[in-house]
Amino acid sequence: MACECFPRPPRARRRASCRRRLIALGLALLVGTSQGALAEAPDDGDRPSLRDDRGTPIEARTVERVAAISTFAADTLAALGVAPVGASTFGSEPLPRYLGAPLADTRSLGQRASTNLELLTELDPELIIGIHRYTEPHARQLEAIAPFHAFDVVSLEDSRRAVTGIAAALGKRAEGEAMNRAFDERLAELGEQAPGGVSAILLTGAGEAPFAYYDHFLTATLLERLKATNAAGPSPAPERNIPFGYSISLERLLALDPDVIFLFRTGSERAFANNPVWPYLEAVRNGRVYEVGPHWKEGGGPIARRLIVDEMAWRLYPETFERPELPDAIASHPYP
Repeated sequence: MACECFPRPPRARRRASCRRRLIALGLALLVGTSQGALAEAPDDGDRPSLRDDRGTPIEARTVERVAAISTFAADTLAALGVAPVGASTFGSEPLPRYLGAPLADTRSLGQRASTNLELLTELDPELIIGIHRYTEPHARQLEAIAPFHAFDVVSLEDSRRAVTGIAAALGKRAEGEAMNRAFDERLAELGEQAPGGVSAILLTGAGEAPFAYYDHFLTATLLERLKATNAAGPSPAPERNIPFGYSISLERLLALDPDVIFLFRTGSERAFANNPVWPYLEAVRNGRVYEVGPHWKEGGGPIARRLIVDEMAWRLYPETFERPELPDAIASHPYP
C-alpha cells in the first residue's frame, strides 16, 4: 500500500480546534438531518437479520469498549458516538487525523494489515470490527479476544452495508440506516446540480506507474454520481470487488488525458511526475491536479464519504459549488 504522510501544519492548536468543529458539524449533518427518519424507524425486530462479510450473524450488543481494525470502522464508530479504545490505520499516521477529537483517547494498533494483537488484547475490547481481507488471516486470534465482525468496503454499496452492520452490532441500526439515507440524499442533491462534461482519474502510488481506480471503487463511484467520467474505466471483472484498480503507464494516462487528476497523498516523491510525459497531460497544463487527504482512499465511513463528495464536487465544478470549509491538514491542495 502507498504511504500517506503529511506533517502537522503551523498553528496546530488552532487547526485542532477547527478539526473538532468539523467533526461536530459532520456528525450533526449525518445524524441531525435524519432525526425524523430515526424516530419513525421500527426496531430491529421488524427488519431482516444481518450478516457480516464473513457470514457471521450480527447481533445487537450493549458494549462500551470497541476496537476498530481499519479507518472506516473507526469513522463509523465516531459517527455513531462511540470512541474506539483502539484503532488500526494505514500510511504513517498513527490514527486517522481527519477524525480529530473523537479519537483523542484511542490507542493506535498500528497498520491494519499487521495489527498489534498484544496491545489489542491488553485493551480488552468487548467487540472488534475490521476489514475482512486484512483480518481474515488472524480471524481465530481475534475471535479469541472478543466477538468479531468484518466487512470488505470497496464499493458504495459495501459502505452502506457496513455502516448498517456496524450500527446494528451496537444496537443502533436505525441510526446507521438514517446516516445512509442522509448521504444518499446529499449525493443526489449534488448530482442534480453538477453540470457534467468533465473527466477525472484517481491515482495513488509513487513509482513509475501510478495505480488507477476502477468505476466500482467507492471514490470513483462518487465521480460518476457527480456526472464526471472516470477515465480509468470499469473493472474487467465487474462481478468481483477485487481487483479495484490497475497500474497505468504515463503513455496510457496521456491517451486517456483526463481533465482532472486526484492524487492520494504519499510520503514519497512521485517518480511518475518526473516522467517527460507528465507535463503534457491536460490536467497538468491547466493546473487541475489535486493532492487529496488519506481519507479519500478508505472513504467508506459516514464522515469520510461526506467530506469526499463535498470537496470532490467543488474541485470538479468550482464555478458551481462553493469551497467546503476544511482544516488545511485534510483539505486537498493543487499539486505540486
